[in-house]
Order: sequence, then C-alpha cells, then structure tokens
Amino acid sequence: MKFSQLKLTTPYLNLDSLFFDEVEPSPLKKPFLISASKEAAKLLGLEGDIHLDEKLVDIVNGTHKLEGSKTFAMCYAGHQFGYFVPRLGDGRAINLGKVNGLNLQLKGAGQTLYSRQGDGRAVLRSSIREYLMSEAMHGLGIQTSRALALIGSDTDVARERWEKGAIVLRLSPTWVRFGTFEYFNAKGEHQKIQKLADYVIDESFPHLKNQEGMYLKLYEEIVKNTAKTIALWQSVGFNHGVMNTDNMSIDGRTIDYGPFAFLDDYESDYVCNHTDVEGRYSFKNQPGIAHWNLHQLAKALSSIVNYEAALEVLDESFGATYEEQYLSSMYKKMGLFEQDEKDIELFKWMLGALESATIDYTLFFRTLSHYDGDKKALLEIAVFQTPLKEWLEAYDERLQKESVSKQDRHQKMLAVNPKYILKNHILQEAINKANVSDFSMIEDLLTVALNPFAEHEELNYLSKSTPQRAKNIKLSCSS
Repeated sequence: MKFSQLKLTTPYLNLDSLFFDEVEPSPLKKPFLISASKEAAKLLGLEGDIHLDEKLVDIVNGTHKLEGSKTFAMCYAGHQFGYFVPRLGDGRAINLGKVNGLNLQLKGAGQTLYSRQGDGRAVLRSSIREYLMSEAMHGLGIQTSRALALIGSDTDVARERWEKGAIVLRLSPTWVRFGTFEYFNAKGEHQKIQKLADYVIDESFPHLKNQEGMYLKLYEEIVKNTAKTIALWQSVGFNHGVMNTDNMSIDGRTIDYGPFAFLDDYESDYVCNHTDVEGRYSFKNQPGIAHWNLHQLAKALSSIVNYEAALEVLDESFGATYEEQYLSSMYKKMGLFEQDEKDIELFKWMLGALESATIDYTLFFRTLSHYDGDKKALLEIAVFQTPLKEWLEAYDERLQKESVSKQDRHQKMLAVNPKYILKNHILQEAINKANVSDFSMIEDLLTVALNPFAEHEELNYLSKSTPQRAKNIKLSCSS
C-alpha cells in the first residue's frame, strides 16, 4: 500500500468538543520534499519507497487529505518553567488522524485556536533538528515520537531573522500530555478527566481496561515509563531542554524536540536552553524534574485517583525504576556484567573523573569499548589526564573479576555505546548547508541516526570531536 492510499480514523474526535478544535492546515508556498524516513514508513505498513509517492508532499503540506482524515488541534495546559499556564494546546501542530496505532501530526502547518500570538509555523532549522532527532532517539533504543517526512518551502517566517518555513510529519502512539489532564483539572471538569483517562487506557494501556483500580494502575505505569525514559536520557547524555508538563507524553516517550542537546564534554550542570536562566532543566536536574512533573499529574488526576495513594506510588516506583534502569544501562556501557557491590562506587568515581578530566562523554565510552589495558587512547582525549588515569587503574582491577573474554566485552560494549550522536555542532553544519539548498548531509545523518552503533566508515566525519568553540552551546526555544 502507498502512503496516499492509507485510510485514517479520528477516535480523539469522539471526545467532547472542548478537547480539540477542528482546523485546516495552511499550506506553505512552493513546497518540496527534503527527506523521508523509510524506517518510519514501515510502521505504517507501507510498501515500496515512500519518496516515490507523488502525493507525499501534498499530504505533508495539507493540500491533499488522506481518506478518513479530519484535521484538528488538541487542547491542553501545562506548567512552563514551574508556572501553570491554564491553556496552551497545539499552537502549530495539526493532527490528521490515526492508522496502525499511530497518530499522524503536522508540525508547522499553520495557526490554530491555540496559537495565541504565534504564527503556527516552524522554521527549517528546528524542523531539521526534530526530524533527525526523532529517528535518532529510536536508533538509540529510547521510546520516542517518530518522524516520517520533512518538507521545505519558499514561505518566509519571521523569527530573530527571516527564515524559511518547513513542516515535519511526525508519528506517535499518543499525543496526550500531562498537561491535557491539567487543563481539565484546572477547569473543574472532572467527568472529562475520567473520559480522557478512559481514552488513554484504550489508546496506550489497553491491558488495564476494566481492571479494579485501573486509574491508579494507569498512573503507576506512567510513572514507570517516564522513569525509564529519563534514565535512558541520562545514560546517553541527552538534555531535553524544555521539560514542561505540556511536553511530557502520557505514555512516557520522548516528544517535542526543541532546544535539546547531547553532552559534548561531560558537564552535569549543563543547560542547553538559554531561556532557562535558572538552570531548571539542566542535565543533572532531569530526573528530579520528571518526578516534579509526575507530582503535578497526580494532582490533576486527584478526582479519579486517591491523591495520597498516587503519591505513594510515585515515591515507591519512580526512584526504584529510575535507578534500576540507569545503573543497568551504565554498567553495560562500562563493560561490567558480573555483579559487585562496589560497582556503584566505581561508577560514581567515573562520573567525577569524567567531569574533572574534561572529556567527550560519547567518545569516552566508545573508546572504552576498545580498551585492552593500554590507557593511551583514553588519556589522549582528556584535557586533564590524572583523574582519568587514577580511575582507569581501579577499573583495571575491577575487570579482573569479569568472566567474559576481552573480545566479548568489547563486542557487548560496542553494541550499547554509540559511535554517532547527533551533536549540535553537527546538526548546525547540516542546517547551514540546507540553508543554501544542499540537503545531502541530512541523509547522511539519518543513516547514522537509525544505526548509531555501526561503524559506517564512509561517514566517519559525522563522529568527529566537537570543536572547542562549539562545545556545550545553548539554543533558543524559537522555531
């Protein structure tokens, strides 16, 4: 089946009209295809090359409707930088409908009822970043929305300067957010909270349907899923940048890629969003912020879930789930497969050594994956070698307790320590080329994003170290 032959349904429109606003996309001028993900297309059960579908650009641009599609924007609220905003909603995202368990959504498709003072557009640079990062997170094994296609245009969009408009067609099993529940709780619409919870169970947690205490069980699953995702973010050095409750998916996956960044040198206090002057959403704060956001969700669910019981679930489940996932991931990255009670100390020592040494986080683990006792390769990538050298001596002793062979250890570590991470300086290089109509680097980045653990020798240039001038830069929310 071709993409243009898909038949969509719109189950969200069966909810009360307060949940959404039906709106038509506003097409871009002179649209053209920049890239489409064949891997994401497989999720829709499509056959053949999606690039060859003559209707693809028109569908993404909103000028051709898929059968069954009814376009709409979703309403929600949210805590932004800790302050509650009673109505937000899809200000530039327009939903097309659902197929194969995935909700199709256009980001940058024009104004909606919830745009406030915004123009409903997305610019090329941010659209490239979201398109590639959605697929990269999947490649890293982290739950995420996906990106099917990216189009550019000749439409001028005003930001800090004039830029060209673009649209990303993205996919997710759900677009319901923590803030969706917050919206109805703030309005005192408790019946609608229950209807929304029933919808979420049908859409994302069908195994809970009709179970006794299913709303509390729903909350518990949201807590655990969120904890696992944040733990995986920390393990790969990902900083989301805007962990507002309206950017938190109800099923725990990563959504809304704005001013995100991967760590260059390991820096626990790193803040990637220059709007975040207080460092609320710093790299090290992400687990605590996730817990805070889940606390706000418990409040929003308090009309259908006992608040005290929800807090008990939060306190019992979040920390335990997070720690189990995070330490499990980190020990595998370190090549520690036997259990040792002192591993936690070695792990904490390692993080301190990385911060003191000033060393590239991703490159450190990829290089460690080849470690055979010769410290030279690792010490050469550190600015300050002594902290790392001292840690490696303790690491050598620990490795003697491992029963796996050196070859097996290397193989296992290479499977969990990516060679390719979409760092901001690399993405910016691709954006700079795209601004002069050279989109070739986007395809190269998509290749390594979907398989970041492979060597891709012909694409080695994408694994280069970050130049000093581009390390740990901050980005803006404007897009």
